[in-house]
Amino acid sequence: MKRFAQVGLLVLAGLGLLHTSLFTDEYLRFVKAGMRPLLIASGVLLIGLGAAEAWPGRRPGGGDAHGHDEDHGPGHGRDRADDHGRAEAHADAHADAQAYGDGGRHEGDGHGHGHGHGHGRDDGVRVGDGDGGHGHDHSRVPRVAWLLFLPVLSLLFYAPPALGSYTASREPAKVVAVQEDAFDPLPATSPLPITLTEFTQRVQQDRSRAIKGRTVRMTGFVTSADGDGWYLTRIVISCCAADSTTLKVRVYGPAAPKADTWVTVEGTWHPGGALGTSSAEVAVDARGVTKVDKPSNAYMDAVPLAS
Repeated sequence: MKRFAQVGLLVLAGLGLLHTSLFTDEYLRFVKAGMRPLLIASGVLLIGLGAAEAWPGRRPGGGDAHGHDEDHGPGHGRDRADDHGRAEAHADAHADAQAYGDGGRHEGDGHGHGHGHGHGRDDGVRVGDGDGGHGHDHSRVPRVAWLLFLPVLSLLFYAPPALGSYTASREPAKVVAVQEDAFDPLPATSPLPITLTEFTQRVQQDRSRAIKGRTVRMTGFVTSADGDGWYLTRIVISCCAADSTTLKVRVYGPAAPKADTWVTVEGTWHPGGALGTSSAEVAVDARGVTKVDKPSNAYMDAVPLAS
């Protein structure tokens, strides 16, 4: 690829990373908050590499002390070999003509021509004008290479949306970690702010059944479900969007808002299975559903803010 295209890609990619991570919160759609310093450093590094590539003193092909380019192309050696072969053939023909006189000139010419042709072909055959015999000009930028600018420009002008209901509806709910120690007593607050992870653990692992009858409040986005009800959903990432996992709590009662709508749900555990065991259904009977703003960091299973 031409130098100006390489420089452009490096600089635009660096500017895109800095714009996304330094001046906006859009980077949270792809990675967790702790990755921000690394993104900023990567953006600065890419811009620095672009500036180094564009530095006027750099010469990609080398060159001698007088500024001449030493790279004569792949066919240069073959051209010299061909010339050498033709020179030897001419000398041989001339020597034969002198030895045999006018009568043998044509024979000598024929011999010289055949010898020179064969010698020149053996020592160096011109198979192309610097293209390696393939008939292609590899110095040009392939047209498809310009498509590399599209993802780079998207960092500056368009950020893909965060993962949502489309992804969550195609993934099973995450199996939450087993609580090894005894559960702490639940606060007396009502409704009780709780994460989807803790609610799932309380429903399926807390033998004391402390969650029974308690009004809880959870926040997430809406995902459709087969059968009755819909899902209150959270997508959680460990490092980046590629390793995301899904948390779901089925909601019974009110009609489902539009998919991907962020809501806060208040309700009580929906009886199903044996509470405190893995057979218990992770679901609530909703008493109220309130639309809320999407949090800046949507990839966390956070306790809902007080209303």
